[in-house]
Amino acid sequence: MPSDVLLSGRPPSPPAPYEDRRGAAGQTVRVRRGGGWLPDDVLHRLPDGPKRAVLYRRAHGRWPTRTPQTFTAQPNWRIVHDRRPLLGRLGDKLAMKTYAADVLPSLSIPQVLWSGTDVAALADAELPGRWVLKPNHGTMRVHVGAGRPDVPRLERITAGWLDEPLYRTRGEWVYSQARRLLFAEEFIGEDGVVPADHKFLVFGGRARLVQVDTGRFGEHRRRLYTPEWSPIDVDEDVAPGQVTPPPASLDEMTKVAEALGAAFDFIRVDLYDVDGEVWFGELTPYPGGGLDRFDPALDRALGALWQLPSRSAVHLRQQLPG
Repeated sequence: MPSDVLLSGRPPSPPAPYEDRRGAAGQTVRVRRGGGWLPDDVLHRLPDGPKRAVLYRRAHGRWPTRTPQTFTAQPNWRIVHDRRPLLGRLGDKLAMKTYAADVLPSLSIPQVLWSGTDVAALADAELPGRWVLKPNHGTMRVHVGAGRPDVPRLERITAGWLDEPLYRTRGEWVYSQARRLLFAEEFIGEDGVVPADHKFLVFGGRARLVQVDTGRFGEHRRRLYTPEWSPIDVDEDVAPGQVTPPPASLDEMTKVAEALGAAFDFIRVDLYDVDGEVWFGELTPYPGGGLDRFDPALDRALGALWQLPSRSAVHLRQQLPG
């Protein structure tokens, strides 16, 4: 537990100092309230800088600093300050696929089967036995479908997806740059089982940590490894997964992650291993939105690896290299 958790013998005064919120991976996490008990409807109308400061205070119990030194603080700095064009493409999942294909033309990327704003039109699309429906401009929304789509059910499931308010509520700028669409893509995996998600944390073009998530639509587990596949034990809210042998394509996945991350000071590259073949997932510029709790020691260690750009480069809207 964080060192600033209230002692059990000290009665809290209303409102409660903690509240349960949904984390970036869909899990329930307990976060510290803050920001003078600012109501959400007021918070959402604030400019990006103050809004993010309050959100960061709520999540971590402290205000962000001008020169962030930890991995949880650095995405917050990026969200507020970094408006470079290539980074702006990463809120748009279809543009993200195009970028990955441009960098690595031979990379396996799930095929887009349909895109649009009305799921009723999905009934006319040629779909395989299994497929996946997502919003193009948001995160944490995924529906795995089978066979011919049940349009009324899909309309209920996707209600509100086109109005995903990530920029308005959380100030996450890249999503304001995305086209508001839904799209269906091919399902990768076997027998309807979602493969393990290998998330490579790439700093300055070098993979420094591998996060493996399993059971994301059920019993979610997570295990961290070094790039050489040594397990790392950490204190976090997601239950630890079993230590497993490295995937058959680990070396190739690392090369893919570093190639896709070469143009960024930091990016998380999500990949899948399916029968030894590397498949692209997505690129994540704001892991956890900078709001999920992170192991304190690892938070500092990863923060030391991330060399943020200068403010002058960001203010000039300088194009990222590559």
